[in-house]
Amino acid sequence: MKKPTWVIEKEQAKRASAAETVWLFGLHAVRDALVNPKRVKLRLVVTKNAADKLNEAIEIAALTPEICDPRRFDAPLDPQSVHQGAALEVKALNWGSLADVAIPKGARPPRLVLLDRVTDPHNVGAVLRSAEVFGANAVIATLRNSAPETGALAKTASGALERQPYLRVRNLADAIIELQNMGYLVLGLDGEASGTIEAALEGRRDRPVALVLGAEGPGLREKTKTTCDALVKIADAAGFGSLNVSNAAAVALYAAQAHAVSQPSGDAD
Repeated sequence: MKKPTWVIEKEQAKRASAAETVWLFGLHAVRDALVNPKRVKLRLVVTKNAADKLNEAIEIAALTPEICDPRRFDAPLDPQSVHQGAALEVKALNWGSLADVAIPKGARPPRLVLLDRVTDPHNVGAVLRSAEVFGANAVIATLRNSAPETGALAKTASGALERQPYLRVRNLADAIIELQNMGYLVLGLDGEASGTIEAALEGRRDRPVALVLGAEGPGLREKTKTTCDALVKIADAAGFGSLNVSNAAAVALYAAQAHAVSQPSGDAD
């Protein structure tokens, strides 16, 4: 029996994705990838100077580096890339399913960041850094119209990409509904909203919370807005101006995470 076209296309896309590799660059991004046991590492191109600086990480990775002349750096990078003499070819990380990163595992209620059409890898990298600092469980974006895992994203993330789950889903509205079914309170950030993050969380800080941020300019799509439980804004002092998406994510995570209530362990004294 012949397979339906959509099944064939899905299998082809899966095979293509498995075959794709990413070139990471910059000393910090390369070092953190080398020591990450979850990262599949394929090829390391370094200058002698960079190899000396990465010596310990190279030994941990047990990967033989290719030493090259700094004037003829052989890795296939954009000429504008600030590689610092180090580039590493890797497979993209697999963080599993939405449930894998979203189901509460610790004592504190989880926090997630969802990105709606944020395509700039530098912004996403900065969001990943903030997510790691403020203890978010994951950053979630869409397969289309979002920044894929790239060297530029990894360099901006400054190592956070190796530790902070970055999951891309097929449909953001469906992901929001799935999270709501898990008990998440989903808050969409909108500068025109009347309420603040703090007000929306009043008396509900023990709930898992997902914060949804849109791209600068267009913001959240209408479908995303209507799927969220509530629209909220970041309180500002002057009543005007706005933050870029990475700064907004940091402030929103702080507002949502600060003083979060630990869930009881169930142990009696």
